[in-house]
Amino acid sequence: MTTEKVPAMDHAVELRSVHKTFGTGSAAVTALASLSLRFATGGFTAVMGPSGSGKSTLLQCAAGLDRPDAGQVLLTGVDLATLDEHRLTVLRRERIGFVFQAFNLVAALTAEQNVMLPLLLDGRKPSREEVGHALAAVGLAERRSHRPAELSGGQQQRVALARALITGPAVLFADEPTGALDTRSAKEVLELLRAMVDRHGRTVIMVTHDPVAASYADTVVFLTDGHLVDTLHRPTADHIAAHMTRLERR
Repeated sequence: MTTEKVPAMDHAVELRSVHKTFGTGSAAVTALASLSLRFATGGFTAVMGPSGSGKSTLLQCAAGLDRPDAGQVLLTGVDLATLDEHRLTVLRRERIGFVFQAFNLVAALTAEQNVMLPLLLDGRKPSREEVGHALAAVGLAERRSHRPAELSGGQQQRVALARALITGPAVLFADEPTGALDTRSAKEVLELLRAMVDRHGRTVIMVTHDPVAASYADTVVFLTDGHLVDTLHRPTADHIAAHMTRLERR
């Protein structure tokens, strides 16, 4: 099965009054409280907030990895609630890329083989040229035969990024992608994410706790208790850090 051609639109992802609660009764916790938020096509958005603010739940619902209790999630114009699990899986495979703090590489496979996986799962046999180009785009063409244990943390995350991008996704979701990296490696990964937006028109949505990482984004949105409480456009790391400090003192 192949999903229809992705239409051109101003917003790659849209949440409309999305509500998500975990637990029941007195133990119920509201992760997202009728949240409405739109992510611009071809933009880089960082999602921040104190612990328990709903950042990861937002990412999970926006990417179709979890279903909200109420409200709508539209991904490239498709209402995810209208899709059964099979169609949702196909849409995620074709239109979404994922990068996580844990690199999630298969230890027994080489960098090249790890990058191939999404296409193989989609029933496609990628060419060595195609995979080589993906690795070259993240500066690892010469490491294609290395296994994860033979790569640094930053190199492993770049392999994960190449794997996420090889399908040509419309949206790249990144959950704390620099959380396990040293400063230099984090900078390399963030510069690659920025380039995906500036040079290739990708849409990047990144959850992070790091003001420096967030400063690479076009827009930073702040959550508290499942609510959108503020939005900043192209702020500095210092501005973001000061904003987070105020939120955490509330």
